[in-house]
Amino acid sequence: MPIPAILITAALVFYSIATWSERLSGILKPIHLVLFWIGLIFDTSGTGLMIQNSTIETFSLHSLSGYAGIILMFIHTVWASVVLARNLESMKLRFHRFSITVWILWMFSYINGAVLGMSA
Repeated sequence: MPIPAILITAALVFYSIATWSERLSGILKPIHLVLFWIGLIFDTSGTGLMIQNSTIETFSLHSLSGYAGIILMFIHTVWASVVLARNLESMKLRFHRFSITVWILWMFSYINGAVLGMSA
């Protein structure tokens, strides 16, 4: 398995653990934020290596959804940072709604990439 795929799969693990443990706990906690940042770093690193090693110069459904996924993960993680830094209690309790939405959209890109990778 190439390094970009390993990094992006690690992102899947960390981001999924953060998203679902936040959902199950019912409140955004600092550990969730740490896991969101780790997931974002792995995803960005893996995507960067994938782009660097790519010979394809066209935009595809996967590349566009991948870019959208990283942008959403970034916005999501920064917003989680703001919520915790400002100690916004009401937002901590509702944050999982945003997390689940971002996770679902990111999963679309991940699954799309996995399917395309297997068919290549």
